[in-house]
Amino acid sequence: MADRHDPSVPGPPDPSIGVFAISVAAELAGMHAQTLRTYDRLGLVTPHRASGGGRRYSQRDVDLLREVQRLSQEEGVNLAGVKRIIELTNQVEALQARIAELLDEVSALRSARGELVPLPRSNALVVWQRRRP
Repeated sequence: MADRHDPSVPGPPDPSIGVFAISVAAELAGMHAQTLRTYDRLGLVTPHRASGGGRRYSQRDVDLLREVQRLSQEEGVNLAGVKRIIELTNQVEALQARIAELLDEVSALRSARGELVPLPRSNALVVWQRRRP
């Protein structure tokens, strides 16, 4: 599998890699650099840090900065609300990824053993083991 962090590997760059200095990220997001520092301090957008301690923003960070600005200016959400929205969005994305993993695992088990039987939804946990002869 190709390393997405290796610049010698062809293909689109990983959008989570911090490559933009704060001045460039601020310009891309249409904000002042001090606003980015404030958002970092509040935990809204946390950029990567260069070896010297400077902030390095990824394309994903720039997109998130734009979303923070949209929510606060166009939707009228305060920064505490924006932070909560971001946290909940990240949680939903993580849960969706976990569901996809579990569905893949169930599919693999079904094809490998053919022993899984769908049951109606309930709060009960059913454990089944094959009887050994």
